[in-house]
Amino acid sequence: MALVTAIPAPLTPVHAARVLVLRNFVVYKSAWKLFLTGFLEPVLYLFSIGIGVGQLIDSFEFHGEQVPYAAFVAPAMLATSAFNGALLDSTFNVFFKLKYEKLYDQMLATPLTTGDIARGEITWGLLRGSVYSAAFLVVMLAMGLVDSWWAVLALPAAILIAFAFSAVCMALTTWMTSWQDFDKITLAQMPLFLFSATFFPVEAFGDGVLRWIVEATPLYRGVVLCRELTTGVVTWESAVSVVYLVVMGIVGLLVVRRRLDALLLT
Repeated sequence: MALVTAIPAPLTPVHAARVLVLRNFVVYKSAWKLFLTGFLEPVLYLFSIGIGVGQLIDSFEFHGEQVPYAAFVAPAMLATSAFNGALLDSTFNVFFKLKYEKLYDQMLATPLTTGDIARGEITWGLLRGSVYSAAFLVVMLAMGLVDSWWAVLALPAAILIAFAFSAVCMALTTWMTSWQDFDKITLAQMPLFLFSATFFPVEAFGDGVLRWIVEATPLYRGVVLCRELTTGVVTWESAVSVVYLVVMGIVGLLVVRRRLDALLLT
């Protein structure tokens, strides 16, 4: 009697993403200290600028409401936590796996597809950014910097920010050819951090072109969303930010899939 070899069923997108996330978890489980870097930076900024400089500011107005300066800065640092986590994992780590470790080539020898790799890695970057944000939100709560029940949506908002940046940063990484290209990431990261209404309101830019440019940047949209939720002053800008970040994430995911096809299947 001939033996019949069972052909394993293809993995579903959810199962495939879970496999890749589990693989990353196992790899980084012993290197958990690396996760502290992206979390500590915004915490230190909150203490040095939000609390330190805040002692010099008697009152601060946001959308017509008086809020402590620390409460104005803290949600921006929350958005930055999500940004940092997604960026770190979706650039440096993805580049090493793609160009040096050749991990994705090995994965394609299994039932995994380029779409599975894209979804799995973006999910992991999203989770890393979400962990940073959850920890930072606990710090905000402990310091009394959350003034509204709208803040229950702050963590989902941070997860959305992490998704958008994870997808776009991974897409950009597929065009990098050497470690020197990461200077461009730093060159973009610092202005985004400093000029996304992080430490001062966007109105400080006046009504000219510079303000329009700032309002069109992705981290600004994340800062607006987190700030309105934690202060309870929710406007139409939050809805604009949600749509912006969702579209940004979906476009990034689609680009990653196409780029991995071009790099690994040709």
